[in-house]
Amino acid sequence: MNQARNFSIASFLSGLLFAVGLGVSTMTQPGKVIGFLDLFGNWDPSLIFVMGGGVVTYAVLFQFIMKAPAPLFAPKFMVPTRRDMDGPLIVGSALFGIGWGLGGFCPGPALTSLGSLNPNALVFVVTMIVGMYVSDHVKALMFRPSPAA
Repeated sequence: MNQARNFSIASFLSGLLFAVGLGVSTMTQPGKVIGFLDLFGNWDPSLIFVMGGGVVTYAVLFQFIMKAPAPLFAPKFMVPTRRDMDGPLIVGSALFGIGWGLGGFCPGPALTSLGSLNPNALVFVVTMIVGMYVSDHVKALMFRPSPAA
């Protein structure tokens, strides 16, 4: 039980750090994202530096973390081994990109923006939750075992 509590605290602190980082970098403002995607207008390259900082930090720290015998709050590392791209991955990625481009939000900044009572973030989060619900039910229907004849 203590390990589960520690995991919850670590998860909360990680999420809080992520939210603060999004706020400090102003990536909770949809205009920043839309400005980044506006290549032929008033292009704002600041998102590259935010993403680059995250990628470089991850790339460096991952090398050290994976040398540990186990993570702090789990018995072993759970690293994905699949390398293929299937239909759901491609469709999901496309939907994510389309939603990000149209709304200027992705899930992290949208959740962070709820704290400012931004109505656009609220609409985005509600529709994101509905989309997750629909996706789960569509997958359940698609992969339901057929009844024995």
